[in-house]
Amino acid sequence: MDETTDEQQPPRPATPGAQPPATAQGFDLNHPTIVSLCYLGSLVVGFTSIIGLVLAYIWKGEPHEGWEDSHYQYLIRTFWLGLLGGVVSVVLMFVLVGVFLMVAVVVWMIVRSVKSLLAAQRREPMPDPETWLF
Repeated sequence: MDETTDEQQPPRPATPGAQPPATAQGFDLNHPTIVSLCYLGSLVVGFTSIIGLVLAYIWKGEPHEGWEDSHYQYLIRTFWLGLLGGVVSVVLMFVLVGVFLMVAVVVWMIVRSVKSLLAAQRREPMPDPETWLF
């Protein structure tokens, strides 16, 4: 016989398709988190930031929770500004300034991705998604 109690069953979301909020014991793998992880993974693999960008554009057009809007705007902007910074860095490598600028762009991308990742885990919107800084 298959007898289960309420203690053995995982809690169910309040609405169909909704994800339960993150707990101190778990990692909430929501869409902005996935995009942020793709951006961070591109430091090792190289091409996952493009996958993250495509996913951000796709998920931005689908129904989602309100707090996610600012994350999509922030993460899409992070990609394009990072690409611009990378191109400028490559051009300036001929005068050796580009090496330092490239390091700054990489650090900038890491900080923005981690900032979005942490806010997404708390299911909070980004405070200023249009900022050029952090």
